[in-house]
Amino acid sequence: MNPRLPTLAVDTPAALAGVTLTAKFSIGQVVRHRFRPFRGVIFDVDPTFNNSEEWWLSIPEQIRPHKDQPFYHLLAENEDSTYVAYVSEQNLLLDDSGQPVMHPQTTLIFESFNGQDYKLRPRISH
Repeated sequence: MNPRLPTLAVDTPAALAGVTLTAKFSIGQVVRHRFRPFRGVIFDVDPTFNNSEEWWLSIPEQIRPHKDQPFYHLLAENEDSTYVAYVSEQNLLLDDSGQPVMHPQTTLIFESFNGQDYKLRPRISH
């Protein structure tokens, strides 16, 4: 098991059946959408779907992902713009381009990019 990947303990049918979910991707990894033309860097992970029902129902039923899987928050980009995306694990692939994500908020969350993934900035807490 990769120590960088978060283990997700939640009250989902899988977890209640004794199955431990492990996220496939981790914070700082650069990924791309399996079907849509965008890529981004992961800055947060939800163990299962955690958005509005309205958002969920806006996805066409034939391509709507199941809720019982990790969902990732991305600082995303396409050819025209940058934005924040919320994507199911089943719709993500690792981006192996070696190119940084050009989202303007990337430098607020991450301190460096090594050609593969980003390193989080140190957090200040009290």
